[in-house]
Amino acid sequence: MSVQSIRERAGVILQERDPARKCAETRKLFAEAQNTPDEEIGQPPALIIPVPDPGRPKRPELVAPREVPRRDPSSAQGRAAMAHSFAHIEFNAMNIGLDACYRFDGMPGDFYRDWLSVAQDEAKHFELLQDYLQQRGHDYGSFPAHQSLWETVHGTEHDVLVRMALIPRVLEARGLDVTPGIQRKLAQFGDHDLVAILDVIYNEEITHVEIGTRWFRYACEQRQVDARQTFRELLEQYMKGRIRGPYDDLGRKAAGFTDEEMADLREMEAETLARLAGKDGHA
Repeated sequence: MSVQSIRERAGVILQERDPARKCAETRKLFAEAQNTPDEEIGQPPALIIPVPDPGRPKRPELVAPREVPRRDPSSAQGRAAMAHSFAHIEFNAMNIGLDACYRFDGMPGDFYRDWLSVAQDEAKHFELLQDYLQQRGHDYGSFPAHQSLWETVHGTEHDVLVRMALIPRVLEARGLDVTPGIQRKLAQFGDHDLVAILDVIYNEEITHVEIGTRWFRYACEQRQVDARQTFRELLEQYMKGRIRGPYDDLGRKAAGFTDEEMADLREMEAETLARLAGKDGHA
């Protein structure tokens, strides 16, 4: 064990700005965590601080989501822009895994190992996409990216239960929903390299969502609250009006979603659409 604890080092790596170094250090920390006893791995940092913006390179330029240029898969440039948007998501997802390890006290040792395993996977995904971009004359930072993803992460720093509900079970699960359709579009234009990368990402994201599901239910059990009802209440509180299909039932169920939870999502979406239709009709 080094002078710094596992969780302290996760916080240091979280603030690392260089993507290549961040990926390499994440892998090293994950490997070390596998041999760190439970009584040591959860040792809290001396100070846990809010992270409104984790370490990142000067580029890409971060803009509002509506200002990100449209990514047309019919052109090589459009597919590169699409791959860049995926790389930005994976870079942020690596930070999410590091932050979960760094931030939350009092969890079992496997919680910290699980989130470092997620961070390591996301580092691999980022590198696969970075290689794709570089082979086509681009780099991470070649295109603008949106700034809203980490804002949601920052908004869940206060509670591990809320983090587990909203980040893996909403944001990452949304990736499961949309990836198969994106792959079909890319295949139409012969970009089998990017389709193959998305295959790797999709299959490993199922595991990541399952990790979030498992620790969300653990937190609910510890607080003696109903997991299904709590998840629905958190969606109402934080994501009201933003629940949208289609849903990847196969991937979500492999990641631990129940039939009842899938029915809840569809019911909430229908309520939102009915409310919006009522507003339009009133206008």
